[in-house]
Amino acid sequence: MQKTALLSIAVVAFLVTAAIAQSEPEPAWRASALALVPAGYVAGEAYRTTEMTGYLAVYPAGANDPKSPASVFAARQVLVVKLDKDGRALSAELKPRSDATRGNRDTTMTDPDGQESEFAKSHAELAAKRATLPDGTEPCSLGAWSEDRDPKGLNVRAEPSVKSRVLGTLPPPYRLKMGGSENTPEDGWLTEFRIIGFKDGWFLIEGATPPGKEYEDEKKYPRNAPKPYAGRGWVAASKVGANYANGGTRMGGLFQAPFADAKWTQAQRKLGGTLDTDGGPKRLLACSGYWGLVESQDGVRGWWRSLCSSQVTNCS
Repeated sequence: MQKTALLSIAVVAFLVTAAIAQSEPEPAWRASALALVPAGYVAGEAYRTTEMTGYLAVYPAGANDPKSPASVFAARQVLVVKLDKDGRALSAELKPRSDATRGNRDTTMTDPDGQESEFAKSHAELAAKRATLPDGTEPCSLGAWSEDRDPKGLNVRAEPSVKSRVLGTLPPPYRLKMGGSENTPEDGWLTEFRIIGFKDGWFLIEGATPPGKEYEDEKKYPRNAPKPYAGRGWVAASKVGANYANGGTRMGGLFQAPFADAKWTQAQRKLGGTLDTDGGPKRLLACSGYWGLVESQDGVRGWWRSLCSSQVTNCS
């Protein structure tokens, strides 16, 4: 009980800190700088201001397009804005984003709890594993499940192509015939796995587990229950789903690029209310690192950091 209470206090403290950071008003110069954003880019957060210079996060316009999804591992850019004595934008230049231009906002640290630094380290570890993945694969780390209802199961292929060899299948939703737990979803348990990569509309997965086995009484789980192909292979992105998890970013919407200072757009849950860790997206389109490119239930397309495959609780 005490541990639960402390955890609840920690979560509340985190949300309060995040809310304070999110309520930070944008610098006055940002509005005049928007007209200077180069074609093909979208403005995000104005994250730093010096005496006569402002720094505006910008990302490619196609960063949230499934045909050209952004990479969290790619070099970033910043719009360096020259300001007049009244704080209005005079001119701007697109430059590589270095440590010198990463900086802090005027009054609030951009990373008060070290969350971004920790994810940067985790992404560096994923990037180091790129050589272990097939050529051209974007490294990812997300929990997910198969949404394919075909009684034959979802094909897991050797390459990201419908013409590639089938290595095995993932079972469709499964219900125990007798004695299932009260938590059993109405449509049955989904087959869960880990997404470790993305390429051209396909997810590279591994570690699939029998549907519902982790949630049911081990003594009651049938030995003849369907068994998925648990090795590494490719599945079509259109057949994959997941739930939102707490990635330490602003809740209530989606980011235009897989970065916490990209443009943010409010989005809705399936049963109403803004996005949080209750439920999941309408579609999972792509991934990069710990970020998933999704379409929300009300049709907003953007990036959410951290997805999980829990089927009985939210992923807070």
